[in-house]
Amino acid sequence: MAEIIRLLSDSVANQIAAGEVIQRPASVVKELTENAIDAGAKEIQIIIKDAGKTLIQIIDNGLGMSPIDARMAFERHATSKISEAKDLFAIRTMGFRGEALASIAAVASVDLKTKRETDDVGTQITISGSEVLSQEPVSCPKGSNFMVKNLFFNVPARRKFLKSDNVEGRNILNEIYRIVLAHPELSFLVVFDNNTVLKLVPENLRQRIVSVFGKSLNQHLVNVSVETSIINIKGFIAKPERSKKSTSEQYFFVNNRYMLHPYFRKSVTMAYDKLIAEGEHPSFFIYLETDPSSIDINIHPTKTEIKFEDEQAIFQILNSAIKEALGKFNIIPGLDFEENITRDLHLTSKTSVKPPAISVNPDYNPFESVAKANSYSKASNNPPKNWQSLYVDNTQKTPDDFYLPQEKPLTENNELIPEQNQIYTQTKNVFFQLKNKYILTTGKSGMIIIDQKRAHERILFEKFMSLLETRKGVVQKSLFPVIYEPGPDDRAVLLEVTSELNNIGFEIVLIGKNKFEIRGVPGDLTDIDPLKTIEQMVYVLGEISGSAEMVLNEKIALSLAKTATFKIGKVLREEEMQDLFYRLMSCSNHNYTVEGKKILEIINIDEIEKKLN
Repeated sequence: MAEIIRLLSDSVANQIAAGEVIQRPASVVKELTENAIDAGAKEIQIIIKDAGKTLIQIIDNGLGMSPIDARMAFERHATSKISEAKDLFAIRTMGFRGEALASIAAVASVDLKTKRETDDVGTQITISGSEVLSQEPVSCPKGSNFMVKNLFFNVPARRKFLKSDNVEGRNILNEIYRIVLAHPELSFLVVFDNNTVLKLVPENLRQRIVSVFGKSLNQHLVNVSVETSIINIKGFIAKPERSKKSTSEQYFFVNNRYMLHPYFRKSVTMAYDKLIAEGEHPSFFIYLETDPSSIDINIHPTKTEIKFEDEQAIFQILNSAIKEALGKFNIIPGLDFEENITRDLHLTSKTSVKPPAISVNPDYNPFESVAKANSYSKASNNPPKNWQSLYVDNTQKTPDDFYLPQEKPLTENNELIPEQNQIYTQTKNVFFQLKNKYILTTGKSGMIIIDQKRAHERILFEKFMSLLETRKGVVQKSLFPVIYEPGPDDRAVLLEVTSELNNIGFEIVLIGKNKFEIRGVPGDLTDIDPLKTIEQMVYVLGEISGSAEMVLNEKIALSLAKTATFKIGKVLREEEMQDLFYRLMSCSNHNYTVEGKKILEIINIDEIEKKLN
């Protein structure tokens, strides 16, 4: 029988490795940019076309490579960062595995131009699908210029399952954010489809955070700094009012390397206990510094999962540091005694100490005020003159004149409900609220249980859909317009839907290049926080944008409905529950939400009787 075990070819092995390292265009951007940083670059350009599917170009002014190094760099496990196994426990560079370039070249066409400062000419190498097509001298500046074209051209299944350009573009930006926040001392230029998205100059950490996430964040940042024998912690946290629905502003770095660490994230979140609403997340930018030998960054191909030796101790140190920062800036409530005491902190033996001066009225008579009060009391028993004139005009009125007429029911647009549609208002339904989450009432066949949040979401969705179709939203002008400075990814989402939002009652105007001014909100949403609503709407819109079946209007209506709906645990009065019930019954579909979740359930009398038997 013939042997069945055989070695895979280099091209197949590289494609398998690429599946671990190169998951999407963002992975290519990450690996090439980290290589540029390791090469000592001070200026890095990132040029993207078609969300990286057509072109990813990384240009740096780093050390560059010789012709031999340029060719060797595309071999598997070829690296200049380590030479023996023990080096894995002293990693201070970004990349070290030596798989990135080989993996990229296995699933794309790569063109590299590179030159060292000491060389007269550089070298150009072209590789496609792990096959070296050419290598020749070329005139180019110092550094490296990588051009990755037609990603996954030879792996159509991988290319097919890439997300839309908006989603893949956001993934690329997220990777870029992680890199630029870890290296505020470097310059970055990021261009998407010929549009400059980020232009960053060397700056301090706080300035870099503000440059990426907008100037509005600056006033919310609180400094964190602590040094221990185990770990040093520095960075910034945001005040509770900056909390967001998403975790898009949560960053951990260790030795200037971005990492994902749910355990440490829990430590930070616990410090904000009772300070932010349920379902919201604090913003933070935490930088950890520790001995490289005390961490293991080699447990995952993307090097974002890192293992620490003493995680429990770091958990406690981090939690205490966050609480201390919140308390130092009077963010955590505490006892505050109002006092106006001047303390002399420079007392000497010659300083004379005097008792506080107290003004005293020696002629004060406490019984005099009591006598005055009694005289006022006696005077109040005497009725005023001409008191009969108060009732002269009412002598001819009947009791019916003192009762207000019965109010007719109104629709949500303050229009009178026609007489034939008043069947709901004439019923004797009684409404109860269970756990501040469900509404209970009676129906013809039994008891109706309604999820109040889902019901409100359905009502708002159909209302916003109607406004989007008719374009007749009423704007309630804001007395003080609010400025919104979104990140580049959120900015792209908001620009796409601004005209539709203005049709339903918002008034959002782009001022400058990256600023929006919210000048008005829909008349029925006057009790909302405009900035929070737009931020959450953009977040939700980004979460549901992957659904190709939904048209843009449906996505906008659903995102707004999710944002403006009742908060979980909202207490409702009986008339509010009644109004919600009737409005739900008038919806085109009162049984299910847009996403197919059940809104109400009817428990028949027979089922109730069976349970009680």
